[in-house]
Amino acid sequence: MTLHFPNMAEPAGRTLGDEEVAALERVIRSGMLNSVWGAEARALEREVAELYGSRHAIACASGTAALHLSVVAAAPDPGDEIITTPITDFGTVAPILAQNAVPVFADVDPSDGNLDPDAVAALIGPRTRAIMVVHLFGAPAKVGELRRLADRHGLALIEDCAQAWLTELPDGRYAGTAGHVGTLSLQQWKHITCGDGGLALTDDDELARRMRLFADKGWDRAAGRSHESLGLNYRMTELQAAVARAQLAKLPEVVASRRRTAGQLIEGLRGLGLGDAETEPKTGGPKMGGLQACELEAGGVRIGLPRPDGHAWWLFPLVLPEGDAPGLAAHLSAAGIPARAGYLKEPLNQAPLWDAPVYGSSRYPLEDYRPAPCPEAERLVATTLLTIDWNEHYTSEHVKVITEAVAGYLGRP
Repeated sequence: MTLHFPNMAEPAGRTLGDEEVAALERVIRSGMLNSVWGAEARALEREVAELYGSRHAIACASGTAALHLSVVAAAPDPGDEIITTPITDFGTVAPILAQNAVPVFADVDPSDGNLDPDAVAALIGPRTRAIMVVHLFGAPAKVGELRRLADRHGLALIEDCAQAWLTELPDGRYAGTAGHVGTLSLQQWKHITCGDGGLALTDDDELARRMRLFADKGWDRAAGRSHESLGLNYRMTELQAAVARAQLAKLPEVVASRRRTAGQLIEGLRGLGLGDAETEPKTGGPKMGGLQACELEAGGVRIGLPRPDGHAWWLFPLVLPEGDAPGLAAHLSAAGIPARAGYLKEPLNQAPLWDAPVYGSSRYPLEDYRPAPCPEAERLVATTLLTIDWNEHYTSEHVKVITEAVAGYLGRP
């Protein structure tokens, strides 16, 4: 019988239970489901701010909404540029276009898909307003270098932590606290969920003010029925917030569980090379998440293993430098393991939307715009990147099945 791998679309793959049901009942019986007058969203903000050591946490309707708030905080003028990664969900880029700014795609580290600070530095120009970095799959990006780069050029640094709840930076802080704004997602497939929902983190009072106003139609509630600035309705509901609070209490164990089994898989994959000089794990290999990784070579196949330091394991990524990812992904999938090559159909710099109108029939602000090539990102998506779905309910048995399947592909006993 094939071992079932629980996923986040089913009860067996989530931590939803009696606590969330009780939270929903509490809100429904209160009669107040709107967060303007309710208490749940404000409590969630306080709890997340305390967890992250941030001065402000602003709750909103989705992770994409949180990113839109972060772009509003950066305050680009129409036509200004925001540098970001091509390996990400479109929710990272849509807020840039929504503010009439231009996304500029920088290439990535070929070992883990996170933004390459040198590639970012080469693209900074007179219209650059911000850098938006994604902590891909839960691995810490090189935000220390990016923050120094942003400060040197007077830019805002935005951290997209949708996949990176409790990801730890080398200095011990959480991802989302090194930039001017960090964003979190509570969407169905994230570490914790309320279906959809997001939060924006900042220590800057003025940035927090801008984001709160924009999330509530530019309405300064203290001033009466008066709209101070342009804004949308990005409010989180009390129902979302109540579920998110119950989930937040479970977050540390969710991440700890994912880290335990991911560590077991790393050791299992390293073990495939033990006793064979040709396949000993190599030090001095690629950089993964800004930290040193190991590289396994067996049966003529090289596999870059992610470094666990700080990783929150939204997915478990492998990099096959010789372009074997599609073959290994097919082999794992045939064994019932949820694995796929590439993560995206194409990196965002190659998405078809760049040939389409943006507003009505207008292509503003993208007239004469063509994203530059990002060869490392394009190669990762096409041939070298493989991701395995990860879940807090995986056990040592799941790890064993994955390890044995990889061993079979490598021709190892």
